[in-house]
Formats: sequence, C-alpha cells, structure tokens
Amino acid sequence: MKLDGLVSGLKTAELIDALMNVSAIPKTQITAKITDRNSIITNLQSLNKSLQDLMEKAKTAGGASSLAAFTATSSAESVTVTAGPKASAFSTGVVVDAVARSHSIVTATGGATAWGGPFTLVAADGQQTEITPVGTGPQELAKAINASNAGVSATVVPAGVDGDGKPLSRIQLTSTETGEDARFTLHRGTAADVDAGVSTDLSTQTGAAIISQGSDARIRLFAGTSAEQTLTSASNTIAVGEDISVTVSQVSVDPVTVNVALDAKAQSTTAAAFIKEVATLLTRIDNGSKATVGKVGETTTLGVFTGDSAVRTLRTALANAVQHPVDGVSPSTIGISIDDKGVLAFDADKFAKALADDPQATQKVFSAVGTRLEGVTDQYSDKYDGLLTQRITGQETEVKTLKTQVERWDIRLEQRRATLERTYAQLEVQLSKMQSQSSWLESQLAGLTPKSS
Repeated sequence: MKLDGLVSGLKTAELIDALMNVSAIPKTQITAKITDRNSIITNLQSLNKSLQDLMEKAKTAGGASSLAAFTATSSAESVTVTAGPKASAFSTGVVVDAVARSHSIVTATGGATAWGGPFTLVAADGQQTEITPVGTGPQELAKAINASNAGVSATVVPAGVDGDGKPLSRIQLTSTETGEDARFTLHRGTAADVDAGVSTDLSTQTGAAIISQGSDARIRLFAGTSAEQTLTSASNTIAVGEDISVTVSQVSVDPVTVNVALDAKAQSTTAAAFIKEVATLLTRIDNGSKATVGKVGETTTLGVFTGDSAVRTLRTALANAVQHPVDGVSPSTIGISIDDKGVLAFDADKFAKALADDPQATQKVFSAVGTRLEGVTDQYSDKYDGLLTQRITGQETEVKTLKTQVERWDIRLEQRRATLERTYAQLEVQLSKMQSQSSWLESQLAGLTPKSS
C-alpha cells in the first residue's frame, strides 16, 4: 500500500504519476503509431484480397470467347440442347433412332443355398472378373458382385416359395453405364471354366432373361438428304457441333429442330458485371485516398491510403489498363470509358451496338482489357513479390519493430517509477531526520533560556 508524504505533506503518488505520464509520452506516441499501422495493414490486406479476386475474373475476361453466351432451344422436350463458350450460331434437325440403355439381366430362381461360387463376370471387351461370395445365399453373391467394382450392380429380388414353402430368390444385375460396351454376362464357374467353354451363362438358364440390351444412343442429322449422317454415343448426350451437344430421352420419328443463337443480353450483362467490379475497386481506392480538410482550429482527417505511393500507382495502372487503346481502338468505342473525374463507367447501349456491328472486334477489345487487368493485378497482388504484398510486408515489419520499442519502454518506465519512488521515500526520510533534529534543538535551546522572575 502506497501512502503520500507523511512528513512533507506532499501528494507523492500524484506527483509520481504526473512525472510518469510525461516520461511515457514517447511510448504513447509509438503505441498510437502501431494502431495506425495495423489499420493500414488491415486495409491493404483487404485491398489485396479484392485484387486477387479481380485477377481471377480478369483471367476469364481475357479469354478469346469470354463474351460467348448462347440461348439453346429445341422443338421437343425429348431433346435438350447445351451450348458452351466455344459454340457458334447453329440450327439443324435431329432424328432420334435409339436412346442409350444399360445392360440388365435377371437370373432364374434359386433357393437359399443355390448361390455358392465361384462366378465370373465377363465384360463386352472380354475382361473377366472372378467373384467368390463368402456364403451360399443370394445376399452374399449380390454383395460380392457390388464389391467387385466390375461396373455391374446386383439386387436380390424375392421370387416366391418352392413346393416345400421355402423362399426363392432371383438376382437382377444392371450395368452402371449405358451403351453397347456396357454389356456383360455372368457365368457360374471360374475364368478358366469360361475359357474352356464349360461354364454356365446364367442369362441362358430356364427362367432367366435379358431385361434390356446395352445399346448406344443413335441420331441422324440432315435426315432424308444425301448428306444424312448418323452419330452414336454410349451415353444419351451426343456432340453435334463445336461445344454443342444434345441429350435425348426417347425415340422420335420426325426431326426435332435444335437452335443455338447468340444471347446479346447475356453478353452485355457479363461485360457490365466485370467493368462494375473494376469500377468498385477504383472507387474504393479513391475514397480511401481522400483527405478531409477541417475548418480553422479543426483536425484534418487523412484517408487510410492517403500518401501511399503503392496504392496510388496501382490506381493509375488499373485505369490505364481499362482506358488505353487496343491496336488503335479505344475501349470507349464499346462503352468502356473513364470520365474527367476518373470514374469508370459502362454504356450498355453502346456495347450492344458494337457487339451487333462487329462481334469479333468487340470481343478482341474486351479480351485485351481483361488481359491487361490480369497483368496489373498479378503484378501488385502476387503472394511472393507483388508490389502491394511487399508494401504489406514492410508495414508488418515496422509494427514488429515498434512493438519491440514498446517493450523496451515498458522496462525503462518501470525503472523510472522505481527511481522516483525511492527518491521521494528518501526525501521523506531526510525530512523526518531534519524534523527530529529541529525538535531536539528547540528542546535544548529551551533549557538554556533563564526563567523570568
């Protein structure tokens, strides 16, 4: 417990606290600087993350078909059309002669102990898979088939009871893929028995059946003309053009018309969304770089990026990537422009007109803008040597140095307080001694003075 000066009457604790506050001014300034630097680091990291996100989008925008957008339609629900970014306008008639099917068989009935192995699955290409169930029941065989990864699934199907009232079962086997190559046979016997021709094909036994033959989907283009062409696929999806495919679900007698057309609205939406992303980033940098000048006697508030050369050059590089001409053609001709106040804008009507007049030239300019933005974002946000990354690293290093200085100041101030407390304690001791000596002298002097009569 600390007490103020008992002898001097001074408020020692208050004096020491006041002196310590003065001594701690450098530490307070360093602490404030750390808070400021941490705020800068947080904002720079957020800006860097936004740059990395923009880089991925710019990479996509820089592609040769980044604006590609199509509407795909079909005259029948049984045929659906899909068009990718490399597609082009397309229209044709499709006759569906067959749809792809999986291969499926069901065995003859058997009792509870009729399913002991070995068995051999033979694929369409002749590949053999031996299967030996752990028991003689139908469940054990189905489980062994499913675990063989041979491209066939097995299910036990109840088949009533025999004359003695005992349960009977069948096993239905279905290929996991469709197409002719998915066909298979299940033999009772080993692979050697199959090769020797002494195994039993379970699908040929009395009471067994082939439920469906594995078959390919088959369509015809240009049906009825000299250019008629048949296309097949193991699945129900068939490519009919570059990055254009149809998926069929049932046979059709008459041709089904499929159309692929450019979607101008979707193209404009894609471009607008990308440019808006860049504009938002530029606005964020501008707002963070503003300085609010106060009135006379008021404080001037600086933005978090004010005076930051790395952010300033980033802003310039982004603006140049968007507005500089591409082979002599200004991006403003396709609706991408920056006004006299530095605000990036997108004119959807101008873009749509440019796209309608010359889609290839419009794509070329847009792709070039995307490629340049990708280069800028990579230059500044690369996680190893990006200019903004290095700026963040520099700030973090400075904060570490400042924290070390604070720790040293803590030790120094602790020593300073201890010195002040010792000094004031010694003052009280000396004053106490002087007070004792004064009292003694007064008593001695009082003894020497004669009493008056």
